[in-house]
Amino acid sequence: MGQALITDLYELAMAGSYLRRGMTTPATFSLYVRDLPPSRGFVVAAGLEDCLDYLQRFRFGPDDTAWLAGHGFPPDVVEALAALRFTGDVHAVQEGRVLVAGEPLLEVTAPLPEAQLVETFLLNRVTFQSALATKAARCRLAAGDMELIDFSLRRTHGTDAGLAVARVTAMAGFAATSNVEAARLLGLRAAGTMAHSYVQAFASEGDAFRAFVDDMPGPYTFLVDTYDTLDGVRVAVEVIHELGLEGPLAVRLDSGDLAALAHATRRVLDDAGLAHVRIFASGGLDEYGLEELRLAGAPVDAVGVGTKVGVAADAPYLDTVYKLVQLGPDPVTKLSVGKESLPGPKQVWRRAGAPDVLALRGEPGPPGAHPLLQPVLSGGGRLAAPTSVAAARRRLEADLAWLPDDARRIRDPRQPAAVLSEGLRALQAETRARARTRAAEAAP
Repeated sequence: MGQALITDLYELAMAGSYLRRGMTTPATFSLYVRDLPPSRGFVVAAGLEDCLDYLQRFRFGPDDTAWLAGHGFPPDVVEALAALRFTGDVHAVQEGRVLVAGEPLLEVTAPLPEAQLVETFLLNRVTFQSALATKAARCRLAAGDMELIDFSLRRTHGTDAGLAVARVTAMAGFAATSNVEAARLLGLRAAGTMAHSYVQAFASEGDAFRAFVDDMPGPYTFLVDTYDTLDGVRVAVEVIHELGLEGPLAVRLDSGDLAALAHATRRVLDDAGLAHVRIFASGGLDEYGLEELRLAGAPVDAVGVGTKVGVAADAPYLDTVYKLVQLGPDPVTKLSVGKESLPGPKQVWRRAGAPDVLALRGEPGPPGAHPLLQPVLSGGGRLAAPTSVAAARRRLEADLAWLPDDARRIRDPRQPAAVLSEGLRALQAETRARARTRAAEAAP
């Protein structure tokens, strides 16, 4: 399916008007985060692969055009939309790269109606997945040596969102996901333990743990806090000794003061000669709780993170925009107070130990810098195979190392800013002046 009707009505209205008037001049739109949430020192680029798939499939099918015709769209507009395909170019930052406010995640250059129509879908995918990827990256920073597992599926806003969370958390360095379909589709490791209902379904915790070992393949993680946590740990110790279990083993703490319980649990396990049994924690954790565990020296080996990461709870949206920056040969700008845009197609130049340089696309970069925006779609067709999760993870690890320490802080991060190039500053001044002159001339 072409998914062309997954858009806002005004996109169709504008595109229809452009088509009727023959306004098919190439236009460049820039998609970027205008301002970061105060709790964020950076944003992680994600969602590009879905965008490229959408652009390649973009079309209005018979059901789409029938709906448009039945809702007042003129026959000539419906006919033009039925023939429309995305034929443009896209420059984008690869998934997993770290950006700051104002830097384009992607830029679209296409005939004006095409570039306009795809705005809503591109914003939807990039905004959602970049917010999630940023949250996941902050969890990875906060966790230190703790292994992280995605437990979010039951609380995400839809099952498609659950697949996206599994993918971006893997990009951020999570070791596994509880989402079996995501593991199958993406080649990730599936991981899980047991629920409290399983323990409650048996006469005792010991009976539940023995049954689980009898019936299911390992590795085994025993949920020990259904009744009394430390009693549950001692029952797990008894079952491990009784059955002679030697493979990968863990106990899971899911409530209470996790740091204090982890210390007490470690003592019980070590005293029983079970230093190899790991401690797994869960229960409403995100980067803030992970940092508290790490700073408390909690002997937690792995953590399941779910709800707060799956919905990016403390910053569930990004202030992303998709702005027209060039029409034909002419750079354009917006002068709205607090929402001014920079004209012209862009490039972001990155260098070690220094701020990024936001420049015009044709400008040379500073010595030793490399460009972040790469051509990924030309004439509507992909220029390279889809990026892998592993490749995105490597990019993210490298970019997090590039970030200043204070931008990586979990609490009260400092937000770095890109430096405008000389050429972009000059074009900005020129375009502002021209726009103000035109506005004054048109005023009554």
